[in-house]
Amino acid sequence: MASGQLSGEVAPLDGLLPADRLENLHDKPLSFYLHVPYCASRCGYCDFNTYTFNELGENHSLKWLDGVKQEIALAKKVLTTGGPKNGGIGVTPKISTIFVGGGTPTLLEAEDLVQAIAELKAAFGFEPNIEITTEANPDSVDLEKLQALRAGGFNRISFGMQSAVPSVLKVLERTHNPENVSKAVSMARTAGFEQINLDLIYGTPGESVEDLQTSINAVLALDVDHVSAYALIVEEGTRLARSISKNEIPHPDDDDMADKYLLLDKAFSENGFNWYEVSNWAKPNSDCQHNIHYWKSSNWWGIGPGAHSHVNGVRWWNEKLPRIWSQRLADGQSPANAREVLDSKTQGVEDIMLRMRLAEGIAVSKLDNKIVEQLVEDGLAQIQNENLVLNLTGRLLADRVIDSLTD
Repeated sequence: MASGQLSGEVAPLDGLLPADRLENLHDKPLSFYLHVPYCASRCGYCDFNTYTFNELGENHSLKWLDGVKQEIALAKKVLTTGGPKNGGIGVTPKISTIFVGGGTPTLLEAEDLVQAIAELKAAFGFEPNIEITTEANPDSVDLEKLQALRAGGFNRISFGMQSAVPSVLKVLERTHNPENVSKAVSMARTAGFEQINLDLIYGTPGESVEDLQTSINAVLALDVDHVSAYALIVEEGTRLARSISKNEIPHPDDDDMADKYLLLDKAFSENGFNWYEVSNWAKPNSDCQHNIHYWKSSNWWGIGPGAHSHVNGVRWWNEKLPRIWSQRLADGQSPANAREVLDSKTQGVEDIMLRMRLAEGIAVSKLDNKIVEQLVEDGLAQIQNENLVLNLTGRLLADRVIDSLTD
């Protein structure tokens, strides 16, 4: 994942992790996230670490691939345990999932993305049935590119649909043609992609319930296995936030958001999709394993400008600017800007925060019994298989429930 810069302790230039955090490294799945920070244009609501080529002043795609190769080599060095110093042969964990996000990864040539995957396979090896996902803009793919990606190992693709209604896309400053979503899905199936996701955003100012129903109908008419639907968040510093502060468009309404979430859940539940995380629905055996690894606090290494990583309670984040990220790596240094070494208590709190978003919930034995009883009494959660699980009302108030469990 890639997000904004945070504060933390200075990260070591060699990128090495505390020795105790490399113990039991093979007990959890290992994932990689590759951040492609390029977009044809920046959407007004987006605060991700992205840049247009015009903003960068040059095409950085070749530098991106060079940097990726260098950061993969760094990851292998850091995550290989044992070795001659310890009287044995170094052991490197195999990769369970890879997710290429952005930005718009498919602005790059397919061969660049495929080569990055090949570098990871050569360095670490893959677990059987590895899930390899790329995000894509419906306007930035054709059948030839999709076939090249599929032949290169990608087996899952996520298209940024956001809405099927042009007026809603205009507010979001999304530039893709909504008609291209169905074409992209059809081409992805023809290319052999096993799983296809569509991303939706609901609660955009001016979006009516009828608009959202139009988007839902468009999703259900397509051959997809997975839907991610996110409530619009107005991020400080974005053009959308500035427009709202000037009263040019209204602020999203919480009640409207709740009504729309209920509409989404009902529609998808009635059409073969099961919710497995608060904002995600999937057909059987189509849950996104990569995101589940995030929510279960597994280990992942984020490669690219601004990418975040987490290994056994050590969390770090890379330099955001592509130029600085690539230069650090070219100089033989870690591109990490800063890091946090989490103690066991903090890791426990974060585990609750993340796992409570999942349909399987979290073991009651890890929680305060009095708070659990109160949440059940309040009709926000229920106990299933000795786990506390959010019900539909609890999902609407997930942040409140999680706050009560972690205070």
